[in-house]
Amino acid sequence: MELLIKNNQLIVGNESFRCATGRNGLSKNKKEGDGCTPVGTFSFREVFYRADKIVKPICQLPIRELTKSDCWCDDPKDSNYNRFVMLPYAASHEELWRKDDVYDVIVVIGYNDRPIHPGAGSAIFMHVTEGDYLATSGCVSLALDDLLKVVSNLTLQSTIRIEQAAEHPVEQISQKVER
Repeated sequence: MELLIKNNQLIVGNESFRCATGRNGLSKNKKEGDGCTPVGTFSFREVFYRADKIVKPICQLPIRELTKSDCWCDDPKDSNYNRFVMLPYAASHEELWRKDDVYDVIVVIGYNDRPIHPGAGSAIFMHVTEGDYLATSGCVSLALDDLLKVVSNLTLQSTIRIEQAAEHPVEQISQKVER
């Protein structure tokens, strides 16, 4: 199954779900901290969830409960860049156990991980949207119910294709020639 992200819609077969992407748009040349969602086709790796807040999602991907010490390294100089790590951790990292609901379900997108290129971007996830589909730091976010529905259909063979919208078509301007 291939998922498609286009024009802030996640398309899965005949269904379409509203989603949010990076605050600075989509990029074919993603860099750490640029606020862009990477363009391309990627696999899914695993799912994390907050067992203290939601029931274990139905899922065919590897799945695990988040703990308060779970993090993701975002330091390009660290040997664990763009990898799951645990506290205490000295290098720069993002804590996955958050006070808000954004990371109640996290689907790890296989971006920049096989192989890892330091500085090319880290922690690209599908997760729960914040507010009224506020832009992300580079992830894809959906409403919780939509995300759970999508997760229930993912397999290790599933992919996500993130496309930039087509540029505005060149408008044909007809000129009336007076004779």
